[in-house]
Amino acid sequence: MKALVTGSAGFVGRHFVPFLERRGYVVTEVDIKNGLDCRDFFRNSSEKFDLVVHLAAIVGGRATIEGEPLSVATDLSIDAEMFNWAMETRPGKIIYYSSSAAYPTQLQSHGTYVRLHEAMINLDAVQNPDESYGWAKLTGEMLAGYARRAGLKVYIFRPFSGYGFDQDLNYPFPSFLKRVLDRVEEFEIWGDGTQVRDFIHIDDVVEGTMAFVDKDIITPVNLGWGRPTSFNELAELFFKSANWTPKNGIKHLLDKPKGVMYRCSDNSLMLEVFCPKITLEQGIKNALEVGLNE
Repeated sequence: MKALVTGSAGFVGRHFVPFLERRGYVVTEVDIKNGLDCRDFFRNSSEKFDLVVHLAAIVGGRATIEGEPLSVATDLSIDAEMFNWAMETRPGKIIYYSSSAAYPTQLQSHGTYVRLHEAMINLDAVQNPDESYGWAKLTGEMLAGYARRAGLKVYIFRPFSGYGFDQDLNYPFPSFLKRVLDRVEEFEIWGDGTQVRDFIHIDDVVEGTMAFVDKDIITPVNLGWGRPTSFNELAELFFKSANWTPKNGIKHLLDKPKGVMYRCSDNSLMLEVFCPKITLEQGIKNALEVGLNE
C-alpha cells in the first residue's frame, strides 16, 4: 500500500508517518521544510496513491493567524492544487484536515459557552470563521465536497487543540511546557488566561482519524476531548504535575493575540467510533518526563 503525507515534517505529519508505516504503508513524504513545496509536487506528479493525508498548511499559531493573514491565505492555493491533482490521479482515499477555526466566531465569543457541533457549519450560508485560516479551511471543505461529487472518497476532520511534547513553541501547550522546564520566575500567558480550548493529544488525533477512515465514515468529524480548559487552568495543571510554582506567579500579557474566548467540541459523533485515551493530566505528565530526560 502506498500513502502520501503532505506536511510530513510538521507536528501532525511527524506522528502520522510512523503510524502509517506501522500499518504497512510505504509513505511518500512531502514538506517544504525538506525542500519540496507540495504545490510543485502536485503540478508534476501523476503517481497513484492508496491513501493521501493532506496536512500541508501555513498556520504558525495565533500570532501568525492574526498577524499574517495573507500568508495564511496561501492555504487556499495549497488545497486547490491538491484537489485538482487528486481529480487527475484518483487516489483511493483522501484525508483532509479542516480545523475548529472553521466554526463561526459568534459561537465562540465571551458569554457564549456553546459546544461546537459538526452541524453548526453550513456551507450554504455565509458564516464568519476565524480569520483567513478559518476561511481557507471552510473553502477546503467546499472543495472536498466537489471532489466527493466527482467520485473521490474524501474524509474531513476538524481537530481542536491537538498537543504534544514536540509541538512548535508558537502553540500554548509546548510554550507552557518550556516555561515550566525552564523554571521561569514569572509565567507569561497571552490575554487574561480565561480563553477556553479543548485539548486532545496528538496520538488520539491520529488514531481517531484512522478509526473513522477504517469504518469508511465520511461525514465531517470533530476531533476533541470535549473538556473545556482555560489557559489559566492549563497552567495550574502544569504546576501541579511539576510540583512547582513560579516565584512571581502568572503575568497576563493583555496586548498579545488571544483568539476566540470559548472553543470546545461537541464530540458526541467522535465518541460513537473512537474514545480518546490520553487525559490532559497524563499528557502533561508524559511531556514533562520527556522534557526532563532530554
